[in-house]
Amino acid sequence: MRLNVTARAARWSAAHWKTATLLWLAFVVAAVALGAMAGKKNLTDAESSNGETARAETMLAQAGFKTPSTEAVFVQSRTGSVAGETRTVMRRLRQLSQVAHVHRSATAQHGRAALVEFDLTGDPDNADTQVQPVLKAVAALQKQAPRLTVAEYGEASVDQQTSDKIGSDLGKAEKLSLPITFVILLLAFGAFVAAGIPVLLAISAVLASLGLDALSSHVWHTADPAASVIVLIGMAVGVDYSLFYVKREREERRRGHGEDALIRAASTSGMAVLVSGGTVLIAMAGMLFAGSSVFTALGIASMLVVAVAVIGSLTVLPALLGKLGDRIERGVLAVAVPRWRSRRTIIQRLKGERDSSRLWDAVLRPVLRHPWLASGIALWALVVLALPAFTMHTKLPGAADLPKSIPSVAAFDRANTVFPGTQVPLELVVKAPNVDAPAVVRQVANLRREALATGLMVGPVTTSVNPAHTVAQISLPVHGNGEDTTSNQALSALRNAIVPRTVGRLPNVEHAVTGDTAGDADFNTAVKHHAPYVFAFVLGLAFLLLLATFRSVVVPLTAIALNLLSVGAAYGVLVWIFQDGHLQSELGYHSNGGVVTWLPLFLFAILFALSMDYHVFIVSRIKELVDGGMSTADAVSTGIRTTAGTVTSAAAVMVAVFALFASLSSLDIKQMGTGLAVAVLLDATIIRGVLLPATMKILGRANWYLPRALGWLPELKAEAAA
Repeated sequence: MRLNVTARAARWSAAHWKTATLLWLAFVVAAVALGAMAGKKNLTDAESSNGETARAETMLAQAGFKTPSTEAVFVQSRTGSVAGETRTVMRRLRQLSQVAHVHRSATAQHGRAALVEFDLTGDPDNADTQVQPVLKAVAALQKQAPRLTVAEYGEASVDQQTSDKIGSDLGKAEKLSLPITFVILLLAFGAFVAAGIPVLLAISAVLASLGLDALSSHVWHTADPAASVIVLIGMAVGVDYSLFYVKREREERRRGHGEDALIRAASTSGMAVLVSGGTVLIAMAGMLFAGSSVFTALGIASMLVVAVAVIGSLTVLPALLGKLGDRIERGVLAVAVPRWRSRRTIIQRLKGERDSSRLWDAVLRPVLRHPWLASGIALWALVVLALPAFTMHTKLPGAADLPKSIPSVAAFDRANTVFPGTQVPLELVVKAPNVDAPAVVRQVANLRREALATGLMVGPVTTSVNPAHTVAQISLPVHGNGEDTTSNQALSALRNAIVPRTVGRLPNVEHAVTGDTAGDADFNTAVKHHAPYVFAFVLGLAFLLLLATFRSVVVPLTAIALNLLSVGAAYGVLVWIFQDGHLQSELGYHSNGGVVTWLPLFLFAILFALSMDYHVFIVSRIKELVDGGMSTADAVSTGIRTTAGTVTSAAAVMVAVFALFASLSSLDIKQMGTGLAVAVLLDATIIRGVLLPATMKILGRANWYLPRALGWLPELKAEAAA
């Protein structure tokens, strides 16, 4: 037998299991230790921005601005004046070493509401660490005046409390994901040892990837969501690859191949893991073309964890399987079974001693008997689910979309109702040889007057100048909540009309508008502009890889079509739930009328990758049977029946883990978890259980069509006779 590369790797690992295991452990420990020592370098505001916002943030960063972080205390009474309590708040704030420049900025409701603004001392980049003593002092004032509202809000307090809330939620989800994954694998394998190996491999891959991401951040700066993405993707593909490999190895042992079982599993499922990992890496690499440094950071993090999971699956996993041998069956699960079902049958199925389950037999029998009808019904269902995607509206979540259980967010909502526009300013940055020159000052005054005349922007308009007097930052509060139509109209008026008529006329003067509203708009524009490049890159390279793997133009075309159907259906469900506002009470969220801006492109890359996992695994088994002399119709039936249980187990792990993230309070993470869970569920059931077998049955021998002009392509068989 001539062994392919994955079989040779498995043979070496099994023969040198101690060396392979120690090398893997050394690699994981070194990656974790070096990553902790090096620390992470996150994207700066300028790096994470796009378009005009990025230019404005770059000018501010180069100007040496040290604008302090500003906070506010909102004081309100339903009955009388809050003047006395406002003075108490101001007096207490001035006693704190973390506070400077305390002043009353506004009053409303005939003296029944007031805002007290102040600056935080120290480095504004670390303001979230400085704000805690102030929050504690304001909370004490609220206790002393229970009939009034005394609440603090601001960028630092919102960031600090939001980070704590999201961090707590993510910690709970990650802790729950491990036991849930183990239980599902225990049900899939029926043995504790067999169930524990995929979990251990996935955890070690995640830990190593977190360390590598920290190291790579010194070359390509990373982003905070990268760690969550590594955990999500690492647990998904790490468990998947191990599951595919272990299931096949146990199947070969059951067939009596003994010591050869590992090599046969490596030759077949090992090659499927390698090809699948390649397609997943291609899909993740697509994010590098999204035109955003945030997507680049997420793409690099995803590629790292997939590469590490593939390497572990092809090296240390066969080493452990070779050492354990039949001992992998230790700790067989004792299950309680209904009287009408044989206990032995259940144990056989759990241990992989049955080729297929009765459920999948029942599903596939009518699908393969009536493939045209089955494919028509499945296609109709997916198209109906995908239809809402054509009305998708994307928007970045703002402060109004943060969980209302966070005190500073609740305070912001109340204050923004009474004092609209105070916390959502547009920031105009003006760079000139001397921003104090009369011509510049005159045009800035004209700009202020025209901005207020629109009625879209409100006072007070404030101006800050850097020490060199070369850059001015002009803050213009806007009506609206920073992300609605009113705020975007203000942005358009400022950029397209007011600035060109005023400071835009000055020679040798640079200008750019930033702020939350501007940043959202520029990010949205950049993602929409670069999306076609991402789709072309991912689909094109995936087609070429599958073409070389299966020596067929039909297999990659059907794979791409089925995966796009899965992604489209997930998009439609996301729009129906989150944009149209269904299931708000069940999922615990409040609709903001859109889907998170970065999510469609991110989901495309992730879902295309995960869907390709299943497709490569199933079609590899079918191609193996066809190469062995079986007819395509019989190979489709046998291949899908023997792989359906594995795919179901892998999908169950993913759906369970992603559903945990869908239960979190953060709107963007909730949407991501829901989209991933729905897409994987649809893919493992309608796509792989109905549409794929029906389509391949209809196509028959045409599945393996390769034009003569491409006959030179190398044949990547799982294993070939010597």
